[in-house]
Amino acid sequence: MSNIVDESFRDSIATINEEGKRNYIFPKKPSGKFYDKRKLLSYVLLAFLISAPFIKINGNQFLMFNVLERRFNIFSFPFWPQDFYLFVMSMIVGVVGLTLFTVAFGRIFCGWFCPQTIFLEMVFRRIEFWIDGDRGAQIRLAKQEWNAEKIRKRVSKWLIFFIISFIIANVFLAYLIGSDQLLEYIFEGPLENLSTLVALLVFTSVFYFVFSWFREQVCIIACPYGRMQGVLLDNKSINVTYDHVRGEGENGRAKWDKRENRAETGKGDCIDCNQCVVVCPTGIDIRNGTQLECINCTACIDECDTIMEKVGLPKGLIRYASEDEIVNKEKFRLTTRMKGYIGVLTVLIGILISLLFLRSDVEATVLRLPGQLFEHKGENISNIYTYKIVNKTVKDFDSVYFKLVKPKGTIKAVGNSIIKVPKGGMSKGTLFIEINPAFMDGDKTSVKIEVYNRNELIETTKSNFLGPRSFN
Repeated sequence: MSNIVDESFRDSIATINEEGKRNYIFPKKPSGKFYDKRKLLSYVLLAFLISAPFIKINGNQFLMFNVLERRFNIFSFPFWPQDFYLFVMSMIVGVVGLTLFTVAFGRIFCGWFCPQTIFLEMVFRRIEFWIDGDRGAQIRLAKQEWNAEKIRKRVSKWLIFFIISFIIANVFLAYLIGSDQLLEYIFEGPLENLSTLVALLVFTSVFYFVFSWFREQVCIIACPYGRMQGVLLDNKSINVTYDHVRGEGENGRAKWDKRENRAETGKGDCIDCNQCVVVCPTGIDIRNGTQLECINCTACIDECDTIMEKVGLPKGLIRYASEDEIVNKEKFRLTTRMKGYIGVLTVLIGILISLLFLRSDVEATVLRLPGQLFEHKGENISNIYTYKIVNKTVKDFDSVYFKLVKPKGTIKAVGNSIIKVPKGGMSKGTLFIEINPAFMDGDKTSVKIEVYNRNELIETTKSNFLGPRSFN
């Protein structure tokens, strides 16, 4: 067998024809043990994705990413603009974790966990199989003239796709603005919230475009993760892999002939049935090796195992394996690179957990008003300050006040002596601190201030107090 490998397949993609136009993929309906496991996992993840913005724990939405107000809820823990460093740290942990996962197990995330794949393959594609039929029926329908049958099927499918896209857009909006706000808009009606309706229709159009036309091109063209795997994978990474040593044999693959003994003829176990190609949702031939378009969906594994079982050959011609396992029969083990990623990820997780423990539910900041000097008020020295209190909890603070702990003196808020801070809100204002020179430590004295809601201490903060350089 020639050692020269034809790499011409890398010069084109299955979704674009020679004229540069869209080439639709009509994959065969998959079946098998891996597909059954993917369906089960996908439905669990779908239930989670749809219900997460409507689940509340301790009054907090389980997941929310309100970019406009810079408010985020992750697993019901609220993060405010002041906590943005925690959000950034969690994203870094996620990226490093995904990198480690890719180095070890390839693009398995795309085939099993990615929302794009789950919605496309387990919702929209299954509806398409239900209305249009399997691969052969879909190809015939695409070539068919626009008669009553084709119009009925196309309109039915497009209408269902649009309705599901609209539902997805509503769920997506619940993640962005909060489920309470979304439900309020729904009950008020579209005429009262035209701007929200326009946003919903824009989101709906985007999702409809993606799932009815753009489809697998998201994974091939738009998603940066496919490019990322090219620099992360090596011969020790586990992927959906074709066993070319066994499949090609000494004399290459050949069509199945039950009258011959393939071991004696030197032919490989691949019978060139092409079923791994027709079942692939991105239209690639897995026998060409690891490719950017492969999302590790395992459809080719199930289909190949079915064919091998029918012809009486061992299963696993296409399986989860590394290149070193195929060529050198080496079992999977942690490489130095993987151990390095594990070490970095462990440190980052430790830092994130420490920051979460140090995070407070209330933030109080008291700062001297810039450009203002001290004032004499009788025997005392007075400084003016601005304060800001951020309430990250789910309960209202209706009776907030300050207490000067150190040194001895008086503290008084300007205006209302009772400060109110709503849940998830902020209050700011001005206050005065007066201290007798006898209790001051020179021209700059550190002051300690406690913040109370009723009789409950909610925060402690510090600031500086300015006085004259010398006093009697």
